Amino acid sequence: MRFSINIPNFGDFADAHTVVRVAKAAEDAGWDGLFFWDHVVHSKERRRGQPFGDPWMLMTAAALATSRIKLGPLVTPVARRRPEQLARQVATLDGLSGGRVIFGAGLGGPIDDEFGSFGDETDPKVLASKLDEGLDLLTAYWSGERVDHAGEHYRADDVELLPATVQRPRPPVWIAGYWPRKAPMRRAARWDGAVPLFKTANHGEAPPVDELRDLVTFINDQRKDESTPYDVIMGGISPADPARSRALVEPLAEAGATWWDERQLITGTDFYRLDPVLRRIEQGPPRLG
Repeated sequence: MRFSINIPNFGDFADAHTVVRVAKAAEDAGWDGLFFWDHVVHSKERRRGQPFGDPWMLMTAAALATSRIKLGPLVTPVARRRPEQLARQVATLDGLSGGRVIFGAGLGGPIDDEFGSFGDETDPKVLASKLDEGLDLLTAYWSGERVDHAGEHYRADDVELLPATVQRPRPPVWIAGYWPRKAPMRRAARWDGAVPLFKTANHGEAPPVDELRDLVTFINDQRKDESTPYDVIMGGISPADPARSRALVEPLAEAGATWWDERQLITGTDFYRLDPVLRRIEQGPPRLG
């Protein structure tokens, strides 16, 4: 199992200098990844007055300050981006970091605030269709080969986006969604990893082990090629005490989780404040037996 830190792109972490400090501390303390939210306004009323940073600029700062840890968005709403622009951003960051990008994607939300505030589409079915088509188009762009595409939502006429990504054939793609909703996990099974939230365990809360087992079984049943590596990312708050941390994380690893993503509770304020996040980073990742 590998271990990552999860931070939003607002509050204290809107500042790229703060992100550099976090990235260096995470690498020095032995964490394996640093993942970023990708929001424009998040929940407008709850975030009123808070600064936001562009996640790709923040990830660039983190990449320049580190040499080992994985970096990426958890998650980017593909339907809110132009695929050609997003393909360039991912490929540029992958090259800059020496092939350390993991691309997390999802529907995005809150839909009314993040999409509706700007006059964009808010029908979840249309957003899901744009997500699927956009992911396929991103893969084509990342190849560096010429692309012709005439889809329901996007078009590309004889275009070639160079350089291709450093990672071949592309960076890993993780897909987010709520379990037990099956549609997003079917989508996740077609890619390289699943980043689920659970109705019984939201951001910052580890899920019941039996629910994780059900999810892993479902994904394995959906996958066409089980011989290829696949990641299942669980998240929550792990205790600093090694024994308690091991008791929380080990059963999830045994049930099929491959990453533990350290997250503060979204119901409080610690998740967008530097001090509590940095304190947990410096304590180091959980140690399994």
